[in-house]
Amino acid sequence: MTEHHETPEGVSGRALRSNAPSRDIQTKDIPQATVARLATYLRVLAVLADEGVLIVSSEELAVAAGVGSAKLRKDLSFLGPNGVRGVGYDVAKLYARIEDVLGLSQGHRVILVGAGNLGRALAGYGGFRRRGFTMVGIFDSDPQVVGDTVVGLAVRDAAELRAAVAELVPTIAVITVPDAAAQAVCDQLVAAGMRCILSFSPVALDAPPAVEVRRVDLAVEMQMLSFERARSVEAQGPDVRRPVSAALHKAGPAHHKASGVVVSVDTGSVVAQ
Repeated sequence: MTEHHETPEGVSGRALRSNAPSRDIQTKDIPQATVARLATYLRVLAVLADEGVLIVSSEELAVAAGVGSAKLRKDLSFLGPNGVRGVGYDVAKLYARIEDVLGLSQGHRVILVGAGNLGRALAGYGGFRRRGFTMVGIFDSDPQVVGDTVVGLAVRDAAELRAAVAELVPTIAVITVPDAAAQAVCDQLVAAGMRCILSFSPVALDAPPAVEVRRVDLAVEMQMLSFERARSVEAQGPDVRRPVSAALHKAGPAHHKASGVVVSVDTGSVVAQ
């Protein structure tokens, strides 16, 4: 089983060899955290290029990306020689270099299995195409969904996956099916020859070592946010944790005025003044 979810190993030299032209990059392992930041730098560089910026300093790029300049320089050191001391980075060249390392210079063809609400939302997100990911096929097993049109593509029967993969030649598959069906869909994709799979199911998927599986669990992300909020509130003291409604009712039947608004505790009504 191979499943990568915030793994420390990062992108291996083997994974880079098929996309990166530079030998010094091919032989290095880039930490996963650095890969994530490289994607952020790429987004910032795209904005700078659109604005006509030709040269950017490490400090400027770091601020725009929300990292320290020392960390940025360390991240970019994995790409080989970049920038000129006292001058900065050539925006277009650095953008192209990061694209190569991330395997984006040739673009990716993406198929999606699961044309429910989440699947349709992902398929309709325009940011994927702008970053080199083109949706080429959408699949579902529900007869009432098969045949629908989503972002200009007809939803195809998931039973056609093996033949469709040979026809469409996708490089990435996205799974957005119910948890109970996720493993079966993964098995179908692997049997069809897919080697890169992104799953939005919280279920841990079994796949051969040669298959890269990444899992996005939205509930876990929200739980992490909940933890951060709880920790922040704890640091601010008990008064912050008390809901506003509890604070109002503690004062008993009354009208509470603030910023031109009257709140009646008895009725719960809000009247602007």
